[in-house]
Amino acid sequence: MSQFLGTHQNRLDAKGRVSVPAPFRALLKGADGAASLVLRPSHQHRCIEVWPTPAFNALSKSLEGYELFSEEYEDKATSLFADAYLIEADKEGRILLPEPLVAHAQLTDSVTFLGIGTTFHIWEPAAAAAFKEAARERSRARSAQRAAPSL
Repeated sequence: MSQFLGTHQNRLDAKGRVSVPAPFRALLKGADGAASLVLRPSHQHRCIEVWPTPAFNALSKSLEGYELFSEEYEDKATSLFADAYLIEADKEGRILLPEPLVAHAQLTDSVTFLGIGTTFHIWEPAAAAAFKEAARERSRARSAQRAAPSL
């Protein structure tokens, strides 16, 4: 599978629709030409996680190691599925963002798409910029720690 790369900004229309960036759309099209996505709130950030359906199906396989009716299974399944939405892109490559996800990510009239490899995120633009800068700083700090000689 190819990777979602780059940062892209698009407008969110009054109906809650946004165009998926063309490079991302190209990676999402199935054999039938349709783009099926799973959108869910991030557990770590104020953004929307966007998963190609096959990648989300692979993620859901992580539940196989839990006893079906255990509390652990229910907690994990609830956190993965309860707030997730299966979305189909229209012919123009637009998706309708569900209102609970728009509220979670605090989106207004424009959004930023961040490629995160096998998935991508949808952010409020200022929050996306701050997240990218903080991620770079954390990455630099980790690199410096690994490079420092042990005492």
